Amino acid sequence: MSESSLFKWRHYQPNIILCCVRWYLSYPLSYRQVEELITERGLPVDHSTVFRWVQHYSPVLDKRCRRYLRPTNDSWRVDETYIKVKEQWKYLYRAVDSAGNTLDFLLTAKRDARAAKRFFCKALKAGHNQPPRVVTVDKNPAYPKVIAELKAEQALPQSVELRQRRYLNNIVEQDHRFIKRLVKPGMGFGSFNTARRTIRGYEVMHMMRKGQVQGVARGAIQERVRFICQIFGVAG
Repeated sequence: MSESSLFKWRHYQPNIILCCVRWYLSYPLSYRQVEELITERGLPVDHSTVFRWVQHYSPVLDKRCRRYLRPTNDSWRVDETYIKVKEQWKYLYRAVDSAGNTLDFLLTAKRDARAAKRFFCKALKAGHNQPPRVVTVDKNPAYPKVIAELKAEQALPQSVELRQRRYLNNIVEQDHRFIKRLVKPGMGFGSFNTARRTIRGYEVMHMMRKGQVQGVARGAIQERVRFICQIFGVAG
């Protein structure tokens, strides 16, 4: 999709739109707070407009960043956390490697073997991940069943070790906090699709912050801004 069609009919310059999207996805802000911040700079934008921008550009940001992600290692730490959607708890499956780099994520309506298998299949297909040597999980009984099925289907090597040791998963449990901190100002999500799209943006910005994107060092804010402008074809 070209830059002209991607930002067509938005009535604001692309760099202003991306600025609002970056702020919302990077910091614990509500849509109204982003509205105030951008209005202070002489650009009145309604919070509902910021919401629409986040919903539209978060999936695009995730998709365009994927090809630039650095390779992860083969020690997987998998866990799920709760996300409130329309006053009901849903489940966000997440995985990091032993260095804390994000492998992948998946929002699901249920916490069962089927959802866990969907997550593993998604993570295994991700271009920046290599097949795991060891998978560390909690005591969720779905995981052994899923790993056995994936081995039987030859989606996982037979040599993969499954470790159900809770204390070894502290690294992914700590990593959940970043996502929780961003969800809190919005008091949950109004729909499953809204949650899914927004979380894609949260996660990819978190990857950038951790230095997982080629050419963007850990914590390098200016490099992050330039990279996002570059992949959208916008002058920084």
